[in-house]
Amino acid sequence: MNKKTSSFLWNLRQLNLNICPFGSSSSRRTMKLDALELHEPKMTYQNSTLKNFLFLDSLQKLQSSVRFFCQDMLVFHLEGNEIQKRRLNTLTSTSGVKLLCPRQLSFDSQCFLVSDTIPQLAVDGLKKMMVPTEHDLSQKEKQLDFVTHRNLIQHCNSMSDVLDVFSKFPRFSSCNYFITMWKIAKNMSEDQKRFERQLLYEHPAFNQLSDQVMKEAKTVKLQQLAFTLYALIKIGIPQNTYLVQVLLRIVQERINECDETCLSVLSRTLEVMEESKNVDALRAGLRLLVDKEIWTLEHIFTLQTVMKCIGKDAPYPLKKKIEIKALKELKKFSPVNSQHMFGALAALNHRSLILLNECSKNVAANIHGCPFWMLMSILQSCKELQYQNLDLFTAIADYVTTTFDMWKIKQVLALLFVFESLRFRHIGLMNLFLKRVLDESQSLNQKEILRILHIYSSLNHFHECENQQFLEVITSALNTYLPKISSLNLLKAVYCFCVLKHFPQEPFNQLFQENIINELLMSGSESEKTEYMLHQVNTCLELEDTSVLKSTAVTLKECSSAQFRSNVEVENMLLNLLENERLFLKNVQLAHNYFVDFELRMDSKRSKVFPVSEADVFTAEPDILRVALLCVPRSAFCFGTTHPRGGLGMKIRHLKALGFHVILVNTWEINKLDMNSAVTFLKNKIFSPEAFPTAPEFAA
Repeated sequence: MNKKTSSFLWNLRQLNLNICPFGSSSSRRTMKLDALELHEPKMTYQNSTLKNFLFLDSLQKLQSSVRFFCQDMLVFHLEGNEIQKRRLNTLTSTSGVKLLCPRQLSFDSQCFLVSDTIPQLAVDGLKKMMVPTEHDLSQKEKQLDFVTHRNLIQHCNSMSDVLDVFSKFPRFSSCNYFITMWKIAKNMSEDQKRFERQLLYEHPAFNQLSDQVMKEAKTVKLQQLAFTLYALIKIGIPQNTYLVQVLLRIVQERINECDETCLSVLSRTLEVMEESKNVDALRAGLRLLVDKEIWTLEHIFTLQTVMKCIGKDAPYPLKKKIEIKALKELKKFSPVNSQHMFGALAALNHRSLILLNECSKNVAANIHGCPFWMLMSILQSCKELQYQNLDLFTAIADYVTTTFDMWKIKQVLALLFVFESLRFRHIGLMNLFLKRVLDESQSLNQKEILRILHIYSSLNHFHECENQQFLEVITSALNTYLPKISSLNLLKAVYCFCVLKHFPQEPFNQLFQENIINELLMSGSESEKTEYMLHQVNTCLELEDTSVLKSTAVTLKECSSAQFRSNVEVENMLLNLLENERLFLKNVQLAHNYFVDFELRMDSKRSKVFPVSEADVFTAEPDILRVALLCVPRSAFCFGTTHPRGGLGMKIRHLKALGFHVILVNTWEINKLDMNSAVTFLKNKIFSPEAFPTAPEFAA
């Protein structure tokens, strides 16, 4: 065999072994930025890159004229069952010519290039190999149309159908099969997904497809590999499988090839994956990449996805750099970007007040139309970040109030439950919900009843007109669950009734049964909280007008004394104001485990203060008034108001029952003032308005 023939056969062998291992298509759809279809996808079409390793490596990009490539070459064109040939000179362009590719030969290769020095014998043999019958050609064209135009998802109703197609077309890019499975599975219920996964594992082609994905992983584009990994996780393929772990390792190796789209896809993938060595390694790699490329990111959505991925353990300098990047892009923030930023900052565990305040303004201004799940996400993120914004909360509550009829009772209850954890009390929304409860009390389950009691007692909310009717309806709804309610839930419900100053007989009678009390006192981790609630219930029965239930109370061991917290600042202000330390007592322990920060003895008009020792002589006289001064933190009030929450409200009632006049001193207001202003503030709190403008007389 002469040298030229030998060269031709060697080249032909290389074609069948090495060229175009993944196939190609005349056009490729490229999805930009929003790779996970969280927003409307933007698609562009571009010509696919043509590769031919038979001649020169430098031909990796299509050129309009390839003189050095085509000199002394013949182009053979298939027409019918005949091969027509013509010579290409150095001025001929190959832009319209399809290069020889073994994977395409089985479908649509209609022309190929060979040297004009190849013997006719080899060409005749090539002709026999290449020329199909008319019927075969028609079938192959249909198959090619099916694959290249991505009609796979239209022809498959299940993930198993995709594997059936793979069995027929195993040379088509294997990554696309898994991506197609994910798109099909997105519209399935969880039960259907579980059934489909079982069929998937039992399919004979599943292992073959998995092997092919792993073989192609090092050579496919990283973007396609990232999509494949995301598809596997969303389908529900176990994370500890060899397939997933291999893809994770390969992505780690190729992390430097990552562009913005890959970064978005990989971040979304890692966000939903459990921690493991490979996941942690890839997340660490992404952190390094983000730290390096943060200033090149063009889209806010990518930045937010990255924030959710790199997690709370990211180093503080990286968190600060991300915050600065977000602040620089504030002008580009859409209402949706502002909404998502709350969740992103919560996932990053970074409390950026400037960013949160700006996003709150944007969200509040564009609150109408915001879906329920987004409202919940914003409020939950605020809770995690310990961020409170009165304007934001009010805007959300006002929006729900004005569109109240379109919300389900469970949705409003969920929002109120989060509002309660943020100490936010919106009177209009709570009154509307109270009326809805009166109409739909029959549909409430035990958990919802307990939540309603917790919300209204914690925020100390009473309806002016329908409060008693509301409490009776809730009591009636709870009574239906008394036979099967747990002891702890029963205690919580009764405690809430006590805070709301409502004492229904049936729940109380059931609570104070000996076996239930013993069970509660023997409870493990919540024993201290349980004892406190039992003592409070007992205190209510003793101090308040509950004559029907007087005999119900049980004897409990003494609760541990409350720890005193001396308020030195207020003590100094009292000394400055009264000029005598004998005129007040500090940290006074009372019955029923109550204590007050400071106690004063005053006349009934609250114009004069008596020394404690001297006041003891006049304790029997009606005009001697015991004044309890309570130093109260901001958390004891509903957010943005001076409305006391449930625990403080009940303590005020009980102190009044013990004969005290209660004065609340807001410590956060005192701390903002200088000494002179603070003393004036305290003076106005202690002495009645009738005592002014004349100065009070202090006893010696």
